[in-house]
Amino acid sequence: MDLLFMLKAVIIGIVEGITEFLPISSTGHMIIAESLIGFNSPYGKEYANLFTIVIQLGAILAIVVLYWEKIKHSFTDIKGYGFKLWSTIIIGFLPAAVLGFLLDNTIDAHLMNAPTVIAALIIGAILMIYMENKYRKKATVRNMEDVTYSQAIKIGFFQCLAMWPGMSRSASTIMGGWFTGLDSVAASEFSFFLAIPTMVGATGLKLIKALKSHTVTFNAGNTVALIVGFVIAFLVALVVVEKFIAFLKKKPMRVFAIYRIFIGILLLILAAAKLITI
Repeated sequence: MDLLFMLKAVIIGIVEGITEFLPISSTGHMIIAESLIGFNSPYGKEYANLFTIVIQLGAILAIVVLYWEKIKHSFTDIKGYGFKLWSTIIIGFLPAAVLGFLLDNTIDAHLMNAPTVIAALIIGAILMIYMENKYRKKATVRNMEDVTYSQAIKIGFFQCLAMWPGMSRSASTIMGGWFTGLDSVAASEFSFFLAIPTMVGATGLKLIKALKSHTVTFNAGNTVALIVGFVIAFLVALVVVEKFIAFLKKKPMRVFAIYRIFIGILLLILAAAKLITI
């Protein structure tokens, strides 16, 4: 077993667990991290892309665990509370589901690289600052259960921004929440739940394509690495989500936008100095 590759899988899993639900782009950070540590070898870019998507399910599992009481309640009251909750989630999921299915190959071919991610990090940060300043204080919805169908579909279209790796699914949906009248906590929790069908669907699509095309060959080494990355992402996300919600109850999200700009500029400087290859 390649211990160095296992260490790289752990690093990517940690990056995923930290960044999946923060508005800083988990996919973007993983693409950059993969570039920095040479994760594409020895199994190739197709495996790296699959790994990036699949371990996101570990972070999604953390949401299921943390919000289990709310999820359990939704299934015990499926005709009332549960129907309203999951119908808004499914409505919010549909725009990205349709566009993601149609554009998946195009995104993989042209956007899954560090230069486009850096651009998205900076542009997304500027958009976050603008949206928060314009809409956050106008919030009228403070519980995700109060999201209307109209708000859900609008948030769903905002989620489509995240098809540009580096924009961040979390940031895109939270901005959609602000735009439609949600406060930061309600927008974030709706974003968490919206991630469940979105990421399950994305993972399923990737796995089906990989199995049909035979572009990824699984063996003991890369299968174990996938499991390790999944578990690490789950454990780290458990901690990060709770801390993130506690943060949002006290402070604005501007700090994440500033971080995005900083890391984007830093990566550009490192690339210009040929200290990294992007």
